[in-house]
Amino acid sequence: MRVDAFDFELPEHLIALRPADPRGASRLLCVDPDREPAISDAMFEDLPGLLRKGDALVFNDTRVIPARLTGRRVGRGTGTPKIEVTLHKRLDGHRWAAFAKPARKLEAGDRIEFAGPTNTCFATDLNTNVAEKRDGGELVLAFDYSGAVLDESVAAHGIMPLPPYIASRRTPDIRDEEDYQTVYAAHDGAVAAPTAGLHFTDAMLERIRAAGVTTCNVTLHVGAGTFLPVKADHLADHRMHAEWGEVSGDVARHLNDVREAGGRIVAVGTTSLRLLESCLDADGAFNAFSGDTDIFIHPGKTIRSADLLITNFHLPRSTLFMLVCAFCGTGLMQDAYARAIDNSYRFYSYGDACLLKRLDNCEPTDT
Repeated sequence: MRVDAFDFELPEHLIALRPADPRGASRLLCVDPDREPAISDAMFEDLPGLLRKGDALVFNDTRVIPARLTGRRVGRGTGTPKIEVTLHKRLDGHRWAAFAKPARKLEAGDRIEFAGPTNTCFATDLNTNVAEKRDGGELVLAFDYSGAVLDESVAAHGIMPLPPYIASRRTPDIRDEEDYQTVYAAHDGAVAAPTAGLHFTDAMLERIRAAGVTTCNVTLHVGAGTFLPVKADHLADHRMHAEWGEVSGDVARHLNDVREAGGRIVAVGTTSLRLLESCLDADGAFNAFSGDTDIFIHPGKTIRSADLLITNFHLPRSTLFMLVCAFCGTGLMQDAYARAIDNSYRFYSYGDACLLKRLDNCEPTDT
């Protein structure tokens, strides 16, 4: 299937630069292939009434870290070129995979100083060596510090890594430290928010549980690769960046019990869905999982884990738009996005939400 089948035109003014205020006051586009009409409008505050007693919501409880760093290359050639680095996947105690701009200014063995010359106080310096240079502007960085000391130093020097379609139009500020974090975030490691979860408030979670819907958490540390464009012409030629995730045995057992009792599994966000698909066995049962996943969900792939998906509106030609097309059908999702554009829904990370019901008959993969 060709990537350009997932293209669409989005007016720039529909890209949300700030979230709804207050949190949760966003709109909700409902898409159900089994209803007529299949597309309808609601508000996010209506969500508890759209769920059923016995359903289970699955949240991604990763916490976004301030993963965008600015520094200078030192020790080679003339000048000290300014370098912007976005960490995207921790490899071990002191090494991170990262994307750099401009990557052409760096080579393996180069040193980057993020806050001037090294001194004895980690709170005022953060330095690294380029251990490896990969394709597509990706590097492996080996930091001077490791473990908790490195985490504290990154927190002292980094800024919230807002998506490029926001950061290119305004400077991240203190409001983003709260806005770009879910209220249930628990485990540090993401460099992009699981944005479907940004709509939820503590009060909304209480209403959902009061309606007899259970909630549980999984963890997928979202990487910056989520924003990378698909450069291949065909889906078969695209490769996903791996992200680390974990599903506990207790959560897997609960989801199996929910399904056995006739309840629906509701994935909150594409990251939760990708992780749930990664922990299914051949018989469709949920299992404990811990490790990397690079699963690529697109039309032609059978989705077995979730019955409903809560998600935001995604970029054209992105793997996330391909995922929702696999979930509901490409034609229906193109119609849904066209309706959203016509009705001025707000798009992307800080935008409005969708509630999607899975299409039972998946689409074949075209050539």
